[in-house]
Amino acid sequence: MPDIDTVRIGLLGCGAMGSLHARYLLAGDVPNARLVAIQDANPQRRTALHEEHGDRVRLFDSTEALLTSGAVDAVMIATPHYTHPELAIAAFDRGLHVLVEKPAGVYTRQVRQMNEAAARSGKTFAIMYMQRLRPIYGQLRALVSQGQIGALKRVQWTATGWYRSQSYYDANPWRATWAGEGGGVLLNQCTHQLDLWQWIFGLPSRVRAFCHFGRYHEIEVEDDVTAYLEYEAGHTAVFIASTGETPGTDRLEVVGDRGKIVLDNKSLTFWETGVSERQFNRTYTGGFGEPEYARREICQDRSGDPAHADITRNWVQAIRNGIPLVAPGVEGIRSLELSNAMLLSTWEDDWVRLPVDEDRFYALLQERIARSTVRKKCSHRTLDVAQSYKTRQA
Repeated sequence: MPDIDTVRIGLLGCGAMGSLHARYLLAGDVPNARLVAIQDANPQRRTALHEEHGDRVRLFDSTEALLTSGAVDAVMIATPHYTHPELAIAAFDRGLHVLVEKPAGVYTRQVRQMNEAAARSGKTFAIMYMQRLRPIYGQLRALVSQGQIGALKRVQWTATGWYRSQSYYDANPWRATWAGEGGGVLLNQCTHQLDLWQWIFGLPSRVRAFCHFGRYHEIEVEDDVTAYLEYEAGHTAVFIASTGETPGTDRLEVVGDRGKIVLDNKSLTFWETGVSERQFNRTYTGGFGEPEYARREICQDRSGDPAHADITRNWVQAIRNGIPLVAPGVEGIRSLELSNAMLLSTWEDDWVRLPVDEDRFYALLQERIARSTVRKKCSHRTLDVAQSYKTRQA
């Protein structure tokens, strides 16, 4: 692979996340990369960008204009969820490398098509799953994959540290709607946890979930979820998420044949038994009793949140000299399998096997968009979100 001296980056979308990416790129925080172009459909935002950055960055009002300009080698996509796959496919078709914001998309059929376009292009494709860079998750993954906890029995993750007020949902017209965002806590807040889940434990064979829609807020998407997962190997799991609890909890508990691992309050603790529980169960004759164990503090996470720039640096170096990606873009479909399965299980009030029936999920999602009556007031205007989606799709 040829070594590119400087990767010229174009940014698609410059809202909250796009502005964050623009700041660290323009500050020079990513070696061998230069932000040369920004596309944003909002004329007021383009005016503000020009006033802030002058001629340092070319501004475009359309994606097509930026992608065909010849000015960039790669693009970062920081637009609303539904548009991630379609923009990535357009970039791949023009021979550009892609880094997409999370989530990969809204439904697996759309994301599978994006992955197929990435494979055809041969270009470097990454997704912004920077939580994989936390040492504490890397340590947990190693303990599980290396078998130090033995065969898994049970996993439980309570992820309720995502409290959101009604004003958060009211701040943007697309947010917390089927047409604008495509989901709630699973797709927006917990996409990192679901990525880490599949990265550490793999995907289950089937899911039974109970999603509550607008339980704590005036929204139409899910803001409270409890899901039960079963794996082919025999172990089970529970995933709990909410944006309506405060103070929230972020606790991951993993039980195996050789002990228990708990990730809680940024600490990772391993209670390791001296003998396999299954062996103890077969051979112990004393009635009451259990295997002896030793408590080990594996690590404390004092580093704070990994920076988005860290994933961008890794992507740029992968483009330049082929180093492995921390978060390959094609893996984004896996967390979406989980969130799609949880929603589909709730909609059908039944178990769902993975991989998800992508056509069935898509059809039921379209039904919810068609039935939506959401009209959101935002920035002194009222937007019919469902009608806006239909117009965009036409």
